[in-house]
Amino acid sequence: MQLTVGKIARETAFYAGVVFFVLLATFPFYWMLITSLKSNPDLYNVTNIPFWFNQAPTLEHFEYLFEQTEFTQWLLNSLTIGVCVVAITLVTSLPAGYSLARMTGRNGEALGIGIFLTYLVPPTLLFLPLSRLVANLGLQNSMWSLVLIYPTFTIPFCTWLLMGFFKALPPEIEEAAIVDGCSLFGAFIRMVIPLSMPAILTVVIFTFTLTLQEFVYALTFISSTAEKPITLGVATDLVRGDIFFWGEIMAGALIASIPVAIAYNLFLNRFISGITGGAVK
Repeated sequence: MQLTVGKIARETAFYAGVVFFVLLATFPFYWMLITSLKSNPDLYNVTNIPFWFNQAPTLEHFEYLFEQTEFTQWLLNSLTIGVCVVAITLVTSLPAGYSLARMTGRNGEALGIGIFLTYLVPPTLLFLPLSRLVANLGLQNSMWSLVLIYPTFTIPFCTWLLMGFFKALPPEIEEAAIVDGCSLFGAFIRMVIPLSMPAILTVVIFTFTLTLQEFVYALTFISSTAEKPITLGVATDLVRGDIFFWGEIMAGALIASIPVAIAYNLFLNRFISGITGGAVK
């Protein structure tokens, strides 16, 4: 009897914890959804209970967002920046991480740690040199300045992440491919890359998410509405003085966050595998 009571208590505590964390994770999306669908009289009436609809839902905030702002252009800018930065990061980090992982002695490990330490440099320390670089290249007030700048902090971390994953792959795989007639580059492309898809997917998700949510550099280098990414556009063009367009802000945040949340959930197992792939080394 005591065993049964103890089992029931443990299961109750377990499921209570699961419910708590599920509510904790889903509440921001629920809050963004109901806020974006509330009418302004319902939204700004302080006597209303804020956790559900006191008046009929409306799509007026979404209509305002797409018809009276540059929201579609902000989405396109963010997508362009994200795709370009992901491509630059992969082209650079994959060979760099593989080379450091296969480097003999302690030199590879020391270089890997040095590269990772550059990721830890606070962005506020890099404003002046990066501003000078952007000015010299004529990229002021252009989203392409972000395409140039973002790889400076995505490449170091992704190189370090891939290096740990490549170390977990036995070098005999490439040696066998070379014996079969492949060059070292061919062995890397045909053998290492397919086996490294969890790590590559992790790099893609991490890099794209980081470019999507970055705010400081975007605010520093871009002021034109048409060139802003979605993070900057929603946070600046929908806040005018002390007036916050909460319905439109939450609608924009909801649209921007749902694709990322879906991507994380669809590829969760591969993402975890990529993050922890090099932990055994």
